[in-house]
Amino acid sequence: MGFNAARIALGLGADVCILDKSLPRLRELDTLFNGQLKTQFATNESIEQQVLAADMVIGAVLIPGGQAPSLIDRSLLERLSRGVVLVDVSIDQGGCFESSRPTTHDAPTYIDSGVVHYCVANMPGAVARTSTFALTHATLPFIRELADKGCQQALHDNPHLLNGLNIYQGHLTHAAVATAQQRDYQEPVSLIG
Repeated sequence: MGFNAARIALGLGADVCILDKSLPRLRELDTLFNGQLKTQFATNESIEQQVLAADMVIGAVLIPGGQAPSLIDRSLLERLSRGVVLVDVSIDQGGCFESSRPTTHDAPTYIDSGVVHYCVANMPGAVARTSTFALTHATLPFIRELADKGCQQALHDNPHLLNGLNIYQGHLTHAAVATAQQRDYQEPVSLIG
């Protein structure tokens, strides 16, 4: 989401800065965009600096299986210029701004402390047909592999399927999900043999 948002913003002539905690990803983005945007390592200080200078902030944080961290707290929100727009793509994982709360396609925005918030849950739902085709295209090879090999063999053969496994035979097999649910975690490899 963040990558595509950056592409669109650049196409519209915006001055774009991407913050991330992964130096390899920042290097990759710098190469992909030919230096047309700024990349910066995400620290509390760099987030504050960029957010205070921004007209729009797109929060696209994903912690697989876990809740998104809050990147903009209430005290920083109060310091933003009135009319700044916060787009919280992470709202389905709890949101990455302290002031975020889920909105709908029918009522997508609200104003808090003079700052416009767009926090639509299930954003792909606005283009249901297209997003269904995209999801089907991405998942069909995995479904075929499961059908052809059976669950246990497919999980054994394909590390991507294994990494996406959340529950197996009643046991939580994804560490972040187990942590978020405050439940015991079991290594999936130990269960599938």
